[in-house]
Amino acid sequence: MLKESELNWLEDALFVLAYSTRTQLALLMGVISSIGILIYGYSVVDSFELTGLLAPLTGVLKPYFSHRYEAAALSSLLSFMGLALKLFIKDYKRMMGRW
Repeated sequence: MLKESELNWLEDALFVLAYSTRTQLALLMGVISSIGILIYGYSVVDSFELTGLLAPLTGVLKPYFSHRYEAAALSSLLSFMGLALKLFIKDYKRMMGRW
């Protein structure tokens, strides 16, 4: 069971999240950019093919490139989540007058 002080903080946090469009946009852009990077990466890796003597390396290099796009998508998501947290704290201080 939550104490009354914990419930007040939760209500305050949900209130700030509901009215902070900057935080909402940062969260939305994080999800959209990471999904976009993943989709683009999978399409690029899927169409990647070497010819000639290097053709056997295609199967070895595809997982490497795929991992690179996944890392880029994760770093994009984490960067936007950090921005959303920073904006949330700033808006929380502005709306509630305390931290």
